[in-house]
Amino acid sequence: MNNINFETDKSGFLKNPEHWNQEFATYIAEHENISLSENHWEVINYIRKQYVENNKVPELRKLLTAFKKEYGLHKSTRKYIYHLFPYGYAQQACKIAGMRQIKNWSTG
Repeated sequence: MNNINFETDKSGFLKNPEHWNQEFATYIAEHENISLSENHWEVINYIRKQYVENNKVPELRKLLTAFKKEYGLHKSTRKYIYHLFPYGYAQQACKIAGMRQIKNWSTG
C-alpha cells in the first residue's frame, strides 16, 4: 500500500477509522476477493458518511431504509448486500469501510 502502514486488528479491521482511505478499502477488498464496483462504493461511502456524521457504524436496517429511498427496492434488501459482500455487512462491508470490528452486534 505505497509503504503506508494501517494498524489493523488480527482480523484485518482498521483500529482507527479516521486513518481510512480508498487505498485501504481497495487493499482489503482484494484480500476479501471482492472487486469494488460502483455499487460497492455506494455502500462503503454510506457507511463512512454515517460514521463521520454520527461517530458510529450505521446498522444494516438503517442503510437499507436509506437505500430504499435513494435507489429503490432493488438496492435495499439483505440479499443485495450479501450479493455485494458475501460474508456480510459487518464482516466485509464495514471492514472495507474502515470500521473497527463490531463485537456482539446484530446487523438487523
